[in-house]
Amino acid sequence: MQAVKDANYIKMTQTPVPKLILKLAIPTTISMVISSIYNMADTFFVSLLDDTSQTGAVGVVFALMAIIQAVGFTIGMGSGSWISRLLGRKEKKYASSIAITAIVMALFFGTLILLLGKIFMKELMFVLGATDTILPHAEAYGGYILFAAPVMALSFTLNNILRAEGKATFSMIGIGLGGLLNIALDPVFIFGLKMQVSGAALATAISQCFSCLLLLAPFLLKKTSVNLSFKNVSKKFSDYVNILRFGLPSFCRQGLSSASSVILTNCAKFAAGVYADAAIAGMGVVSRVFMFAFSLCLGLGQGYQPVLGFNYGAKKYRRVKQSFIFTLSVCTILFLITATLGYIFAPDIIRIFSDKDDLGVKMLEIGTYAFRAQCIAMPFLPVGVMCNMTYQSLGRSGTATFLSSLRQGLFYIPLIICLSRMFGLFGVECSQAISDILTFFVSVPFGIRFMKEINGKILSEENDD
Repeated sequence: MQAVKDANYIKMTQTPVPKLILKLAIPTTISMVISSIYNMADTFFVSLLDDTSQTGAVGVVFALMAIIQAVGFTIGMGSGSWISRLLGRKEKKYASSIAITAIVMALFFGTLILLLGKIFMKELMFVLGATDTILPHAEAYGGYILFAAPVMALSFTLNNILRAEGKATFSMIGIGLGGLLNIALDPVFIFGLKMQVSGAALATAISQCFSCLLLLAPFLLKKTSVNLSFKNVSKKFSDYVNILRFGLPSFCRQGLSSASSVILTNCAKFAAGVYADAAIAGMGVVSRVFMFAFSLCLGLGQGYQPVLGFNYGAKKYRRVKQSFIFTLSVCTILFLITATLGYIFAPDIIRIFSDKDDLGVKMLEIGTYAFRAQCIAMPFLPVGVMCNMTYQSLGRSGTATFLSSLRQGLFYIPLIICLSRMFGLFGVECSQAISDILTFFVSVPFGIRFMKEINGKILSEENDD
């Protein structure tokens, strides 16, 4: 067992950086892409019902899923970034304590969401942007999602802990097979059992439980660097605070994503007037399609984070610098290619999820314009994402939280509220793209500051030698 853990340390600190990042990023990216695909699968299969209101319900509940994801990522990323640095310093016992503590926290907060969501279901759906016609479908879809909330929060946490110690392949298997199961179950429940939109939610809930079991298996089989035992749950209040503090950037990023999704839905609803259901469905589709494209950069970045944290903890600063430059370069190239293809084929992509009635035609028009606007801004995204991930991996919670708040919060929320009032639906469609460009310009100085810091540490090492 000790030999396995030592081998993992050697791998993380001695493998050539590009090879190591790609080795960790490829399974992570695959799992992110599959996750995005099965998120879109619900939208796709529900759209085949030729009921734009049911398609809109999936978009409304997407904000609820983002809340659950925010909890899982906050605890998972908070504990994961800490675990990476602890393993880099060879403090394995403490890392194991943080891991089991994070799991207990995920179950607690996931259960809290379940209870509160079931009590205030109708009010919650209206807050998330449901119209009177969408509400019954949103309640049906959201009910199953809420029952799966504790498991979903736990899955996100386990996923991040596995990646933090460089076990991205296990993460890919858990997320990937769960996603494939979701895609397989969707048509069975929606059409075979005639459950309609409820069937899509049940398929998602079952697949999330399956993923959770697969993600838990490596820990139970002792294939990980950390050991899980409930007797090691931390009794120090400061450990719980630090997990949340280190995960605060993720909470802001995911929480603001959920909040902005709610505001987007409501602004689209009021700006579109009689086409409210079409606008909600169209913007919901764009959000999911964009997340598929975004998962390419996010997957690569999540392969980069454990490399950064591990080597920073081990004081191997040249590897830290090399990992930052390599990942930023590859992400930028990927996004340039993705943005070009997305802009060209935007109508064909959105048409996959649209109906053929009048609302479906309007949904296609709204979705195409909004997606093309986001494609224009897409090449600006990697700098903001990389700076945010870098400072979070180093435990710089304050800076990382500020950076994570920019894209979906400090810029996007004011923009969508103001522009929707000034320019109607056009303002709704353009807000995210403008926010992405502004986030780029604010993030650049933080990237420069990080590089200066690392160059200073490298120079100090050379002088010591």
